[in-house]
Amino acid sequence: MSRYRPPQGKRSAYITREGWRTLERELEWLWRVRRPEVTQAVAEAAAMGDRSENAEYIYGKKQLREIDRRVRYLSKRLDELTVVQERPADPTRIRFGAWFEVEDDAGSLNRYRIVGPDEIDPEQHFISIDSPVARAVLGKGADDEVAVRLPAGEVHYVITAVWYPDGT
Repeated sequence: MSRYRPPQGKRSAYITREGWRTLERELEWLWRVRRPEVTQAVAEAAAMGDRSENAEYIYGKKQLREIDRRVRYLSKRLDELTVVQERPADPTRIRFGAWFEVEDDAGSLNRYRIVGPDEIDPEQHFISIDSPVARAVLGKGADDEVAVRLPAGEVHYVITAVWYPDGT
């Protein structure tokens, strides 16, 4: 099995204010709390002697590499992102940050919020602006019908509601 991963497509550089704060808090925690803890543990493990067979030392160094990789990624990504704060001029249309509800052909309702690719959370029903569903509904309003091409086939939805959270 190969470790090769094909390059990901270009991701949108938009993020909500809440998403920005979450990434910023994660970066701060990794840099100011977690990294010093792991660095201290590695230093203590190194003081025990032979590093080649010292599991705590080897694991600690691996953790440091992972933390440093994530810190580099977050630092770079936060520089690229644009925080979307304003509500759109027409709040009846779906734009970035909107909550919307759709009904499929079977009559089941689904509720989603369009967010940046760094904020995706299926449990909260946050979908990426780059997702097929989001691309299909952007610019649409209540009572509009959309067809979404998914890997499992084409799905038809009727948009039943559109709203924006306070502060967006």
